[in-house]
Amino acid sequence: MEILGKLFGSNHIIKILRLFLFNPERNFEQSDIVERTRVPEEIVRVERAMLERIGLIKKRSFYKEVERKKGGKVVTVKKRVQGWGLDPNFVYLPALERFFVDTATIDTAAFLKKLRKGGSPKVVIVSGFFMGDTNEGNDRLDLLIVGDALKEKRMLPAIKDIESEMGKEVRYAIFSTKDFRYRLDIRDRLIRDVLDYPHKIIIDRLGISQ
Repeated sequence: MEILGKLFGSNHIIKILRLFLFNPERNFEQSDIVERTRVPEEIVRVERAMLERIGLIKKRSFYKEVERKKGGKVVTVKKRVQGWGLDPNFVYLPALERFFVDTATIDTAAFLKKLRKGGSPKVVIVSGFFMGDTNEGNDRLDLLIVGDALKEKRMLPAIKDIESEMGKEVRYAIFSTKDFRYRLDIRDRLIRDVLDYPHKIIIDRLGISQ
């Protein structure tokens, strides 16, 4: 992201742009943008206002599910809120979308260093979104991790870091070696949808690429 940050002025605007470009059907409140990008609120306010002025995003009213206490119970209700969403009529939108999809790469060395805080993966594969698949209609994984005695809670911060940088939720799965081999043998759809489509193997200590 360092190069893109220099091209566009900062890494903060890259994160905010990705959030809107990679979630074209969604609207976000100010607090949503802050939470999803991990960009300080004062910076979000400035950059969001700039994107609204140039017409890339527009203000919208929408319903959002929130939790409230009612009669001693926590219930989910729909609340009308104000936020912002991508404007599909923005003149440079197709070009921006192509550019950001093509540059949606991760720093694998930094990612693996954080990921290993939860154990030693035997297989790590990126696919789906990281290979340019932006179709929201499928449930194909973006990240597959295989290993034994892996601690998902310790790996989650690494995954959340990627989500904040990419502006998109990462669809991931973590399997034990035994479970993964079994799924591979029976040609489990979840695994085949990774291996039969464009993917990149970052770690392979099980010889699956042979």
